[in-house]
Amino acid sequence: MSAPPAALSTRAVRAALPVAVLLLGALVLVSLAVGGFPPARIWAGLWQHDELGANVLWNLRLPRLLVAMLVGAALSASGLVMQAFFRNNLASPDLLGVASGGAAGAVIAIGAGWASASLLVLPVCAVLGSLMATGAVLLLARRGTGTERLLLAGVALNALLGAVTSYVLSNSAISYEANARVIFWLLGGLEDRTWEHVEMIAPVLVAAALLWPLGRPMDLLSLGAAEAQSLGVEVRTLRRRMLALATVMTALTTAVAGSVGFVGLVVPHLLRLLVGPEHRRLVPLALVGGAVFVLGCDLLARIAGITHVGIVTSLVGGPFFLWLLRRQR
Repeated sequence: MSAPPAALSTRAVRAALPVAVLLLGALVLVSLAVGGFPPARIWAGLWQHDELGANVLWNLRLPRLLVAMLVGAALSASGLVMQAFFRNNLASPDLLGVASGGAAGAVIAIGAGWASASLLVLPVCAVLGSLMATGAVLLLARRGTGTERLLLAGVALNALLGAVTSYVLSNSAISYEANARVIFWLLGGLEDRTWEHVEMIAPVLVAAALLWPLGRPMDLLSLGAAEAQSLGVEVRTLRRRMLALATVMTALTTAVAGSVGFVGLVVPHLLRLLVGPEHRRLVPLALVGGAVFVLGCDLLARIAGITHVGIVTSLVGGPFFLWLLRRQR
């Protein structure tokens, strides 16, 4: 893992989290203000002085903002955990097929009509799909977790799961409305998010709270399984917790916002380059930094008139991934 840049002082590293929180706060204010509705009426709606402004704020913009923040935090933290688990900086939920597994589970639930039965069906199917994909990655990479093996396993899984979603999409028995929902899940988006979606992704906060204390054990795990065990870490239990938390967070974000790619690769890697490999510092930074990244991408998408935020994250993350591959040669 890369050490912090020499130009970055200890004081600057310690200030990284407060700066990220301030940046997030600024983005929240800008995100609430930007749009076709006058910011003055949004402000009046905050205090219930404007009925239409209050409706736009509380029922449209605020749920979308909260979903964007939770999606970003969850995907970034999941990527950090995956990289620590596999001890590979190229590991991330979308590249390893975990996100595609969640998308396939959600798409099958939509195509089969199960999603209309209950609000809980979609996240449950997404979690099951992600768990199956995670198990497949572990099985394919059981003889080693090198970059090439992990990437090949991810490519194979993404192709297989993509075929599943394509089959569901092409099934003539599916209604136009269901097809539209499937396309939304494949591209990733935050439009029309409601308080129901906020409730659906709210367990991410519990997962984040459970992940936070694992920073020091993950630091010890980075030394190697044998070394961590000798220092008192229950390696098998730790890995199970890490994998379960990463999978659940990825699945919940997929169930709510579809496939929002590259967040789990870009944010943890950039933070590691900035502040170093210490997970006690990286875990909270990844949560806040992921929220900043997705909220910023969503703001860019709204300004540029792009419907799906997943397009913007891919436009940013694709070149970054190619740069990483070139850098590791």
